Amino acid sequence: MRILHTADWHFGRSLEGRSRLQEQEAFVDELVTIVKDEAIDLVLLAGDVYDSVNPPAAAEQLFYEAMSRLSDGGKRSIAVIAGNHDHPERVSASAPLAARSRIHLIGMPTDEPIMVDVARTGERAVIAGLPYPSESRLRELLSEATDETLLRSAYSERVGRLMQRLGGFFREDTVNLAMSHIYVLGGLETDSERPIQIGGAYTVDPSALRVGAQYVALGHLHRPQRVDGDERMRYSGSPLAYSFSEAGQAKSVIVFDAEPGKLIEPRELLLSSGRPLVRWTAKGGLTEVYGWLEEGRDARSWIDLDVYMTESMTLQHIQQLRRQHEGLVHIRPIYPETAETAEAGGLSREQLPAEELFRRFFSRQTGGAEPDADTVQLFLELIAEDDESASSQDTDIANERLEGGEGQ
Repeated sequence: MRILHTADWHFGRSLEGRSRLQEQEAFVDELVTIVKDEAIDLVLLAGDVYDSVNPPAAAEQLFYEAMSRLSDGGKRSIAVIAGNHDHPERVSASAPLAARSRIHLIGMPTDEPIMVDVARTGERAVIAGLPYPSESRLRELLSEATDETLLRSAYSERVGRLMQRLGGFFREDTVNLAMSHIYVLGGLETDSERPIQIGGAYTVDPSALRVGAQYVALGHLHRPQRVDGDERMRYSGSPLAYSFSEAGQAKSVIVFDAEPGKLIEPRELLLSSGRPLVRWTAKGGLTEVYGWLEEGRDARSWIDLDVYMTESMTLQHIQQLRRQHEGLVHIRPIYPETAETAEAGGLSREQLPAEELFRRFFSRQTGGAEPDADTVQLFLELIAEDDESASSQDTDIANERLEGGEGQ
C-alpha cells in the first residue's frame, strides 16, 4: 500500500489578524492532486487539524470538504488523530458518519489501534494511533515529584507503556504503523507549535515510540525532520509556514510504500501552495524598501520588516508601505541609538516594558505563539494588583524568572 503522512494543518489560523484561509484551501487542492497522482491508499493526519478548540465555521467546513475529497467516496482510507490545538470530542464527533467513508477520527487516547484494510493490495494496516497525550487526556495526574527529570521520566514511560499496548496488535502479516502528536526529545522547534509545559515534562524519549512499527508518523513540530536520526520516525511538518521563525523553510508531505515485514523508504514531496514568510532588513532605510517594492521583490510573500531610520517613522510612512505591499505584516523602525543592541539581538531586558517581557516569555514558553489581547490584559492586571501589595524585591524576582524563561 502507498501511504501519505501529513500533520499540523491548523485550519482557522491567521497571521497577525490576516486570514490564511485561501492558502489553506489551496493546500487542500494541492493535497488532493498529490493523493491522486501518487495513487495513495491511506492518508495519515497526525494532529492539529484546527488551530483552536473552537475553530471558526469556515475552518470546520474546509476540513470536512478535505476529508470528503481525499477519501473520494471511500476509495481511500484516512486516519486522523487529535493534536494539542484540537478539542478531542470535536475531532471525533462525526466519527460514526465518517467511518462509512473509511475515515477514522480519533480524539482521545485509547488502547485500541486503528485497523485499515486496503482493497487494492489486500493488505491490512495496523496503526498504533496516540492523539495528543496530555496528562488530562491520559486521565492521569503528574507525579507530585518536583524534579524535572523524574517528571519527564514518568510521562515518557507512561506514553511508552501505552504505545507498547497498542503495538501488541502488530502482526507479521500486517503493515505496522505508529502515529502520535507529541514532542519527542531532540526535535527542532519553531515559534508556532510548542504548548505551555511544566519544565520539560511533556517531552517523550524516542525509545517510547519504538514499539515495532515500520514507520512512526509524528505531528506537533512544524519543521519537517527525522527524529534521533531515524529515517522512519518523522515529523511531516506543517503545510504552511505559520510564524516568521519558519521563514525559508520548505514545506512537504511524506510518501512511502509499505508491505508487511518490508523496510520502508520515505520520500518528501515539496508543497507550493502557501505564501512564503520572509524577513527584510533594510539598512538603507525607507529608500531601500521602496526600491525593493518597486522591483516586485517577494510579491506574494508575508514580510517581517526591520528598517533602519534616522528620522521618526510616521503613520503616513506605514500606510504608504502597506498600500504598496499588502503582505507587510510587521514594520519595525530601528533608530541609531538602538541599532547596536538590535544587531546584537534586541533591547536589553531593562529597556523593555512589562508587556513586551511577557510577550517574549509567552512566545518562548509556547514555542513562539503570540498571546491574544485578553491574555496580555490579564497579565497586566495581575502585575498591577501585585504592585499594590508586593515590594520591589518581588518585581526583581519576576523579572529574573522572565529572563530565565527567555533563555530556555
